[in-house]
Amino acid sequence: MATESVAAVAQPADVGLKREMGLIGATWASETSIIGSGWLFGAYFAATAVGSAALICWIVAGIAVVILALVHAELGGMYPVSGGTARFPHFAFGSVAGISFGFFSWLQAVTVAPIECFAVMQYGSHYWHGLYNSTKGNVTGLGFVMTIVLMAVFTAINFLAMRLFSKVNAGITWWKVAIPVLAIIVLLFKFHSGNFSSGGGFIPKAVTWKDIFTAIPSAGIVFAYLGFEQADQLAGEIKDPQRNLPRAILLAIGIGTVIYILLQVVFIGAMKPSLLAAHGGFLGIVCPATGHCNSAISTISSGPFAGLASIIGLGWLATILYIDAFISPFGTGLMYQTSTSRVGYGLARNRYYPQIFQRTDANGVPWVSLIFAFLFGLVFLLPFPSWHSLVGLVTSASVLMYAGAPLALGALRETVPEADRPYRMPAAGVLGPVAFIVANLIIYWSGFEVLWKLGIAIVIGYVLIGISMRFDSKRPPIEWKSAQWLPVYLLGMGIISWQGQFSGGAVKAPVNTGHLHFGIDMLVVAVFSLVIFFWAQATKLPRDEMQLLVEKQAAHGGVDPAAH
Repeated sequence: MATESVAAVAQPADVGLKREMGLIGATWASETSIIGSGWLFGAYFAATAVGSAALICWIVAGIAVVILALVHAELGGMYPVSGGTARFPHFAFGSVAGISFGFFSWLQAVTVAPIECFAVMQYGSHYWHGLYNSTKGNVTGLGFVMTIVLMAVFTAINFLAMRLFSKVNAGITWWKVAIPVLAIIVLLFKFHSGNFSSGGGFIPKAVTWKDIFTAIPSAGIVFAYLGFEQADQLAGEIKDPQRNLPRAILLAIGIGTVIYILLQVVFIGAMKPSLLAAHGGFLGIVCPATGHCNSAISTISSGPFAGLASIIGLGWLATILYIDAFISPFGTGLMYQTSTSRVGYGLARNRYYPQIFQRTDANGVPWVSLIFAFLFGLVFLLPFPSWHSLVGLVTSASVLMYAGAPLALGALRETVPEADRPYRMPAAGVLGPVAFIVANLIIYWSGFEVLWKLGIAIVIGYVLIGISMRFDSKRPPIEWKSAQWLPVYLLGMGIISWQGQFSGGAVKAPVNTGHLHFGIDMLVVAVFSLVIFFWAQATKLPRDEMQLLVEKQAAHGGVDPAAH
């Protein structure tokens, strides 16, 4: 009877953090991650891959990501705790599943800030040429030093109290949203509707449906949308989170989807018709492998929207866009440095990471986790092009963390149906499994070159977390039974990818076999996803064990008093 009483009221809470972020701050936390440096190149890569059919890519990817956002909105409102993506699977399935999805939440966050630092250096070299060597595709010695300085700046700003940090981020994000909106409005006045049929129709003759689906990951479309979950990562610091957090996620993804689709529309419509006619449509607006191309195409390929503005006589807009190309990745890197520290804090709350990661200062900042985010970030700044490639692959592969949320949603709907859910995902019985299929399609589209390296990363994660938990006497029990589906899921996705159509990476000879033909491969992913989804629901933690995990994180439950 006592167990049932505890189960009815158990609610996780965070210790040491301060709820100082309002609705706008939470919305902009997600928005600054969605509207990153990707918007500057996404429309170009998509158009040169599949022509005007790029619009189909953005719409399909937008729908997919909106479904995932609905899942995170319900979970975040239900359990508004920091590092949410690392903690929802922990509550639903216990430590084995929680470690897997939690580690990739952290890995995704810790790698993005350094990558955005390199983006700042690359774009900044337009004005400060000594920062980046375009021939080698890498930063110079000066650029490497400046990337370290920039990481230090990210870290220093994050030591501000959340109410002040939120204002800084909001100011940057207002700019980041305003500039693409300005570009959309201005370029609409240079619109040529005939461009949408240039090169052989809306879907060019040389383009197949496989090409369209391939462009969704390869052109960076689906990854441009990701980042909406940042409000979940900061949930422990959002005011009235049950009300504001779901709204922030849905507002952010709504704004981002509209902006990205309209950017693709104006990029196609504003291109000079004579340039398209001379090169057979958008598929010809690329520099060949030799690197020799005319000045107009070279200008566009080096900075698509700024280059487009230049060749159509809008030099003033090009200048603004070059400035934004510096500010945009700066804002994204700053926010991911924030989320890395909060995910590390959340993993300590799960007792996967050392309890010192929970330490907070007088401003409510998890300062130890923040310092470690900086130190681990420096590892990803090592100036080796092959290392950068690996970082990019691991970052892309980290979409695995999105698969944990639909599983947790389905489990928690059944385990605690009476729990307070300020936002309830509509038709969760249908959209929950669909969201899991969507997440796995995103993983599959990443390609086998990405996924085998993902396997190496997860082994490293298990080792590091295993060492940490070994020395924690209050570590959670190892719940194998409720995660019996996990090894089958991870290995199964690897095998499907190996036999599938998407290679991923920048390799000349694909490492996947291609035995699963296009169309059949995605059907196999969908069926496999449904099997895993319902298997996971059948083996989820029993209610009393699930509520016990939550109770350990309620108020000061299970926290080392010295941790804050």
